[in-house]
Amino acid sequence: MVEVPDDDILFQKQYYAISEVAKWFHVNQSLLRYWENEFSVLKPRKTRKGDRLFRPEDVKNLQLIYYLLRQRKFSIEGARQYLKDNKKKADTQMQLIQSLTKFRAFLLEWKANLGV
Repeated sequence: MVEVPDDDILFQKQYYAISEVAKWFHVNQSLLRYWENEFSVLKPRKTRKGDRLFRPEDVKNLQLIYYLLRQRKFSIEGARQYLKDNKKKADTQMQLIQSLTKFRAFLLEWKANLGV
């Protein structure tokens, strides 16, 4: 399960370290570097030292890539092509899934509080 903060929290900072982003996705930093090479929509900023800093937009794109690769089981090439042809549709689907997941968590919490 991805643990990326909600947009209102995510967009409070301009940049996030690769270590922090990797924790949110429960993946190794090397995988994020690999995805950066494979997907042109990922363009983290690099410090003089070479450390990667991800903008909130990069994190949103990572969510989309993660969704396509890990949940929809696309190949790298398939995900790359899907993003090229259907980026807006994929963004919408991702937002819908996030909203439904939050709503489900709310309902489960409400159910637990009712003692049902």
